Amino acid sequence: MTEGNLPGARPRILVLSFSPIHRDPRVLRQIQFFSEFADVMSCGYGAAPEGVVDHVEIPVEYKPWRPDFKKVAVLLGARFHERLYFDSDRVKHVLKNIPAGSVDVIVANDALAVPAAVALRPRKGIHADLHEYAPRQGEDKLQWKLLVGPLMDWACRKYVTKADSVSTVAKGIAEEYAAVYRIPEPAVVPNASYYDDRYSPSPVHSPLRLIHAGAAGRGRKIEIMMDAVARANELKPGSVTFDVVLVPGEQDYIDELAVKAAAVPGGVIRMLPPVKFEEIVGLLHGYDIGFYLCPPANFNMLHALPNKLFEFVQARLAVLIGPSPEMKRVVEEHGFGVVSKDFDAESAARVLIGLTPEQIAEMKQASHQAARTLSAENVAAPWIAAVKKLAGIS
Repeated sequence: MTEGNLPGARPRILVLSFSPIHRDPRVLRQIQFFSEFADVMSCGYGAAPEGVVDHVEIPVEYKPWRPDFKKVAVLLGARFHERLYFDSDRVKHVLKNIPAGSVDVIVANDALAVPAAVALRPRKGIHADLHEYAPRQGEDKLQWKLLVGPLMDWACRKYVTKADSVSTVAKGIAEEYAAVYRIPEPAVVPNASYYDDRYSPSPVHSPLRLIHAGAAGRGRKIEIMMDAVARANELKPGSVTFDVVLVPGEQDYIDELAVKAAAVPGGVIRMLPPVKFEEIVGLLHGYDIGFYLCPPANFNMLHALPNKLFEFVQARLAVLIGPSPEMKRVVEEHGFGVVSKDFDAESAARVLIGLTPEQIAEMKQASHQAARTLSAENVAAPWIAAVKKLAGIS
């Protein structure tokens, strides 16, 4: 790695993420967009992603902070955050393999990547992309709140405040970072999917075909959506079917959901196997309504603006959600869905049985109209502007 750029050379950007980058959609989008005007290198777990000129792979065995969990807990409890962070194998690996001052700009993904970015001293600046609100990410779990939360606060208070520009995934999260850490309000770049011009709204089915696709986390309360569909069919027999597609996660929870689905009369709820990420929109297109109730168990779930909402749009579906403020704002602005009064099964069931085929067709058409506006290519503009500004590209 050279210490500086030759005149006229493209800037060198490091995309740093403590994640398996080759399967992290948000980070992969950064690499694609920044590669259009810069030489991008990456650093994270797993093999080199497509589109980079160089890659520093963090060994998977360095994923935990330390093999000795008790020692980590003691350090966290004693608030020895600086020592814990910079003595960790993964951070030492990054600092050993990337010479300080060797890149122009670092895009640090999530709060815990920012201290390492500061230590690497990029020549022109740091952009911190804060995917969620880190200090309250696991606040619904007592151990996380007592031990990990203060570490996240340390990273934000001492290091994220040193970043030259900041972005995050939703307006409410941006506002909280601004209020708590006095960061100029971060730009908002949602987890949107790429624009897909292969699809147009499909005819409305009878019975209505609903789908939910996503992670299999117990905190997501997927059983409430199943109860809503079962209740809708009690109120209006034969009105709705529901397919659930879950990526591998908490297997015990998946097994419980499978038993619950099988117990609903008429086989109206099915558990389907997961598909590859690039096949999700194609799978969704065969349905009428993308369904997601997201009970706000913690701050980030309250402000959830998930990738699945944007996948529903690219599949040209109508959408049924609970009253999550970020999703509600987008859905109501573009008119492609309905919002239940609460996150419970009865509220959602009442909405379902009240929908007409004409209303659903109109919402599908609204998704079609919003697909380009809500595409990754469009919403990424703040990322591109911020990084170009740091790199000195007009």
